[in-house]
Amino acid sequence: MIELTAKEWLGLLTHLKKWVSNLRRASKQRKLESKKALREVIKAVRKTTVYTRNLKQSKKASLKQESELSLLWTDLSFTLDDLGLRKLAKRCHIKGIYWSDPTQLDDDFLDKAEVGLADIERLAKLNLVELEH
Repeated sequence: MIELTAKEWLGLLTHLKKWVSNLRRASKQRKLESKKALREVIKAVRKTTVYTRNLKQSKKASLKQESELSLLWTDLSFTLDDLGLRKLAKRCHIKGIYWSDPTQLDDDFLDKAEVGLADIERLAKLNLVELEH
């Protein structure tokens, strides 16, 4: 059995206190990063909704806007994956693929993947609520 001196105990407790403090700070930072990313998902839903509304009204697709949407959704998928929000990250990844070339994914797959804008926004909002607790 190893015996510690009072000085060694004090050093160990000081180290433990710093470790716990750093862990709390990291946890708060991660929570803030997660909130920001989830809010960005909701903004992406809004941007995509506006584009699809315009597409329905004008009947004119914009390859430039679709490219931007593809990169937006793909970037969000990477950010969410890094934060451990994997379910939402996967849906954003699929959205990125969809906007890069909608013919790559069939309607049946898209229905089963639950990647509708309302589905994605609902999941983002649920994650935001969970972060508040």
